[in-house]
Amino acid sequence: MGLSRRAFLKGLAGGLASVPLAEVLLPRRGWAGVVPPAKTRDAQATTSICPFCGVGCGLVAYTKGGRLVSVQGDPDHPINQGALCSKGQAVMEVVTSPRRLKKLLYRAPGSNRWEEKDLEWGLTTLAQRIKATRDATFQAVSGGVSVNRTEALAAIGGSPLNNEECYLITKLSRALGLVFIETQARL
Repeated sequence: MGLSRRAFLKGLAGGLASVPLAEVLLPRRGWAGVVPPAKTRDAQATTSICPFCGVGCGLVAYTKGGRLVSVQGDPDHPINQGALCSKGQAVMEVVTSPRRLKKLLYRAPGSNRWEEKDLEWGLTTLAQRIKATRDATFQAVSGGVSVNRTEALAAIGGSPLNNEECYLITKLSRALGLVFIETQARL
């Protein structure tokens, strides 16, 4: 005898109705009975934006004791509504990767090795080199026209920058006389 449509639907409805009773009727034994609590339990949630592209997907970062324990998509964010692409799912590696650089590394011209330097030294050296390059290549007049520019320096921004940061970088770049200023969201 074959299975009728009515019998199939009765069996399906009975099976679906008994799903909530499965925990009572079929208790888990062994390792399956011990389910660890979620790692985000009792963690502080902080919302943020994904730094990888210009879309601006929302993230929720969970921390416990000052350590990042999980990063998930923000379900309340209007752009991604909790979903993340493969790069967004790997954003936790930006903080937790053992390969992450935590110190300033400098390789002198002609050298074959990297040296650890102080951040203050790096900022001072960078500012001095920008000023020296600007002063050496600054054009006040070109073809009888006042231009006040340098073509030896350029500024490029990326997707992690917000509007205010882009505005400040552009103001600084224009004040230095830079001509080549660009923001590329897929950096």
